[in-house]
Order: sequence, then C-alpha cells, then structure tokens
Amino acid sequence: MSKLTTPEAVIDALEKLYAEAVEAQAAALNTFLREGTPPDPELRASGAFCYPQIRIVYNPEGPAPRISRSYGRISEPGTYISTFTRPDFFRPYLIEQLTPLLKYYEIEIYVERSQSEMPYAYVWEQGQASGLEEISPAELARHFPSPDLSEIGDEVADGELYEPFTERPLALFDALRTDFSLKRLQHYTGTPVEHFQHYILFTNYHRYVDAFCEWGLEQLANGSRYTSLSVPGGLEITQPTDTSRAEIDASPWRRSQMPAYHLRAPGNTGITLVNIGVGPANAKTITDHLAVIRPQCWVMVGHCGGLRHSQAIGDYVLAHAYLREDHVLDSVLPPEIPIPALAEVQIALQESAAHVTGESGDELKKRLRTGTVVTTDDRNWELRFSASAPRFNKSRAIAIEMESATIAANGYRLRVPYGTLLCVSDKPLHGEIKLPGAANRFYERAIGEHIRIGIETLERLAADKGAKLHSRKLRSFDEPPFR
Repeated sequence: MSKLTTPEAVIDALEKLYAEAVEAQAAALNTFLREGTPPDPELRASGAFCYPQIRIVYNPEGPAPRISRSYGRISEPGTYISTFTRPDFFRPYLIEQLTPLLKYYEIEIYVERSQSEMPYAYVWEQGQASGLEEISPAELARHFPSPDLSEIGDEVADGELYEPFTERPLALFDALRTDFSLKRLQHYTGTPVEHFQHYILFTNYHRYVDAFCEWGLEQLANGSRYTSLSVPGGLEITQPTDTSRAEIDASPWRRSQMPAYHLRAPGNTGITLVNIGVGPANAKTITDHLAVIRPQCWVMVGHCGGLRHSQAIGDYVLAHAYLREDHVLDSVLPPEIPIPALAEVQIALQESAAHVTGESGDELKKRLRTGTVVTTDDRNWELRFSASAPRFNKSRAIAIEMESATIAANGYRLRVPYGTLLCVSDKPLHGEIKLPGAANRFYERAIGEHIRIGIETLERLAADKGAKLHSRKLRSFDEPPFR
C-alpha cells in the first residue's frame, strides 16, 4: 500500500476499490438468484464486499499550522479514518476537502479496504439483480451483508468526544450512514440523488412549487446557466415547450412524501426545491438525509402566522432567532443550545428582498420584519393560547409556524448553513385567520415574489461558490477535518 500525494489519486483509488466491491457483490447476488449458490465465506472474509476507506496519518514535528478556515483543518496529531461510498458522486466534495489538507499539513494518505461491509440493498441497482425481490430479506441476510442499525448513527455529528489515543473520524458521516440516506432521499423525494443541487430551498406550500417551476422553465428558455429541470417521476426538461408545464403537473409527484424539484446547473451548483409539507417531523427527516450530500446551504421559504398588529398578510419575516417548541431534536440538541443567525445568509436574504421587491429603507421595513420565530409541533396551538402566550411574549416572537427552527437547528447540528424567510399568511391573534378563498390579491402576488427572493438569495451565495458560507460558528473545538 503506497502513500498517495494528490486528491485525484486518492479518489481514483477509492473509485477502484468501491467498483471492485460493488462488482463482487453484484456478481454474487446474480449467482445466488440464478443458481441458489451463496457466496464463498472466504470471499467475504477477504473483504471483497467492504467499503473503501481513507486513512490519514498526521504526526508533525512541530505545532499544527494556525488555519482560520472552518474545514480542511486538523486540530490534533493522530490517525483519521472514514469509509466512503459513491466516490464518483462525491468527487468534487472530496477534492474540496483533501486539497487544503495536502497543501498545509505534513500528512500521509492511504486508501484501503475497510472492515465495514456494504449492505446488499445498496448495490442492488448497480448489480441490476432483477428478481431478488422474490427472495425473502431473511434469506438474503443469511448470506449477504444487510443493514445493521446498530452500526448506523450520528455520534460524530452529535459531538460525542473521542477517547484519547484512538483513531478519529475523518468525516461527519461514514459510508453506511451516507448510503442509508441516499436511498431514503430517492424514496422520499421521487428523484435521483444525482440531481440534487448544492443550494436547497424548503417550502411547505405547493403553490411555491408552481412558481419555482414556472421560473425554472423561463430560465431554460432564456439560455441561462441552468441546464434542466428535473421533477418527480423521472421527468427532466432541457428545452421547454408549450406542453412542459402540463407535463410537470401530470408527473406523479403525489406519490412522494416530500417531492423535490431540481433546477440543475454544472457542478450541481443549481437549486433544489423540496416541498416538505407541514410539521417538524418532515423537516427533521429530510434534513437528516440531505446533510450527507454536504449541501452548501439550505433556506426555508414558507408560510407563518404573524403575531404583531403591525404585520399584514403578505409581509415577510426574516428569522434571526428561534423559539424551539418543535421538540423533535431535543434529545440530540437540547433547546437551551443557542442556534445563531449566520450573517452571510441573513445579508443575502435581506439584499435579495430589497432587489426583488424594489423597496429599501423604511419602505422595505414596512413589509420585512426581523425577529424571533416560534416553531411548534402543535398545529392547534391556538386552542391552548392562554398557556403559551406568556412564553411567546417573553421571547418577543413575531411569527409562528412548524418547520423553520427544526431546519435551522438541524443545519447547526449537521454543519449546513441555514436561513429562514417566511411570508405571513394569517394573523390568528388578530382575527385574520385562514378560511377557504380568503387569500387576498396582495398575498397572491407575494407567493411568486417570495420564491424569487429565495432563489436570488441562493444565487448570490452561489456566486462565490459558497466560499463565504462555511462559518466557524458551525464547528466545534473537536471536529473531523472534512466539513
């Protein structure tokens, strides 16, 4: 095993070992399907079905260099190891992470087979083993590696400290955790994981999807940097026609719990919109899985209830703090842990709002208010308002909804930059509640305007390839070298 000296050589070696493992297990699966012959136990014992791993050894003669960057840093001497899946898919990310390590640190890098076997479910498609679904999972698990939840977890991301003198993780997520989420993403969103872009919008209302698709088709027709619009069900549009909008509407998006729409650009630098629906459970679920693709940023653009007399339906709320009443993350990120606003995202949201609305100064302040957002897990919180009113009052909250704090908190927890811009859809404390057909013309206009603010925010952040995004606020004192 030789020491590797360039990021490209490291990834080439990962791809070779990964391809060998997939091919070996796919061949064994097909043999088992056709002939009923299980794989040779000695083949498994040799590591033929195992993920590849990167091992970095760092034993400097002097102190570590002082690096202010938020990633690509090694804080302590030692050995750093992580397994990796789909190195072809993660090649740009891996180059981004390995380049500064090789430049600034005296390290030795090796690529080798790990002892972590790749579950058969994660090579099924690659192996094209049609017919395996007719064999019971219990029978397959007798002869092939299967998912073991005891080996899949977020202990590294959740900041569990390492034992002294032990090997340390190189990345937040290992291969098992990553493959687990890649499969879930495809299931929940109805789209291939390869189509996800690095800049992500979340919404909780399908009409934002309509506005996003219309804007995306316009961009494709006008020859912008975007190359296609991918929607659930396998539909991908590169050259819009008069029927494109109807084709999108007819796509089987309703089969997906959280359908995703990808306005693709070279290098996955485009924008993905996910309609997460209502509630913190969905918000946690999708962000848990999206985090493994290491997006540059995610931003929530959805509806909220305004809590102030001065607000009007269609006004905007730029969250700079969150009152976490969602509870879905309490066990891994207690509510007393502060979730900081990220200046880079906040500035981009405010500047985009000014540009899209054409308003600034006092005029913009009339429609865009910065403050605390309450995220609740109780859709009928109004029925217990007397119990919650004192807490809302003490927090100085200006809006209430059901997803934003979850998205921000999981972004903080999983080191993905985040932000929130909401649109007031009702004012439950002041007699303006949602009723069928009650949306006024101002609110109708705000939907298209709102999604354009979200899009422009991500375009601004993408303009410098995310260089300003990765704040040290998201990093702890004992972090893996990879972001």
